[in-house]
Amino acid sequence: MVELRQTMTDSSAGATPRPPLNHSEFHILLALADAPRHGYGIMQEVEKRAQGKVRLGPGTLYGAIKRMLAAGLIEESDQRPASEPDDQRRRCYYRLTRLGRRVATEEAQRLAGLVHVAEAKRLIRAGDLTPRGAEG
Repeated sequence: MVELRQTMTDSSAGATPRPPLNHSEFHILLALADAPRHGYGIMQEVEKRAQGKVRLGPGTLYGAIKRMLAAGLIEESDQRPASEPDDQRRRCYYRLTRLGRRVATEEAQRLAGLVHVAEAKRLIRAGDLTPRGAEG
């Protein structure tokens, strides 16, 4: 993760390419893309979006949050979502920074490119993420 921190710069000219985000970090950025959330809310959003196939435990979640705060990808927010009742136990909400949104977008584009390669190599059908030969 040290590499991630070292390459997270706002200067676009001559910037060192960022390494891919790890699985947990990308899920966290996706969870924060539409609204600030507290840690438990992030865990719930990830599990819901992944239809139960991905679960972030507290150690994984808060370790990633700590690294992402240090890298400037997310920040603590005093703002509470209007749609969520203010629960006093939820002291800390997190939100994406501009850098975090840019990194999430770049990662999504990188992954989309890999999907196109998998389609070209006939591992999956275009527009269908079902692996070939796994239909039956």
